[in-house]
Amino acid sequence: FIQKLLGQNKYIKGENVLGYIEGTDLKDELIVITAHYDHLGKHEDKIYNGADDDGSGTVAAMEIAEAFMIAKKGGDGPRRSVLVMAVSGEEKGLLGSKFYTDNPIYPLENTVANLNIDMIGRIDDWHDNGEYVYLIGSDRLSQELHNISEDVNFEYIGIDLDYTFNAEDDPNRYYYRSDHYNFAKNNIPVIFYFNGVHEDYHKETD
Repeated sequence: FIQKLLGQNKYIKGENVLGYIEGTDLKDELIVITAHYDHLGKHEDKIYNGADDDGSGTVAAMEIAEAFMIAKKGGDGPRRSVLVMAVSGEEKGLLGSKFYTDNPIYPLENTVANLNIDMIGRIDDWHDNGEYVYLIGSDRLSQELHNISEDVNFEYIGIDLDYTFNAEDDPNRYYYRSDHYNFAKNNIPVIFYFNGVHEDYHKETD
């Protein structure tokens, strides 16, 4: 990866980890599920493990991959192909997802959506329990994706879909701060799943 600092290029070694699940009759179309596995590393004598940011997201992505494979082996696999990708370099400027969208393994024109998971392991101060998730970006590029998300949640899940941070004037600018954004920049519809920040955000206690 290349990170631009003060007008100079800095080379950073990182690896994206890709798992591909082939679809059936729509296998040439692709859904990409992402979560970043890097965090802040070690600074002086402090180790930043990042259990929530974003260990929770990578665990969720692995669980999703396992569920798809169990379904596929049982004859109920997805119609579209699914790429589950753990990306690196998010904390350095979304570098892993940028590298993939700049150098895609599967054509971006065949990529119909990116579902990105970042920090879903904790609840924030605005909620009393974990039966919620913030959705960001779901209607920015595709009302159809937004409607599918709403319908599936209503029929099968029933958690609170909170759009607080989806506003275009949101001062936190979360829409621009995780790996889905590199897909959105390429006009690929996205949903960013997020449970909010907490007192351990970007601290060694996470």
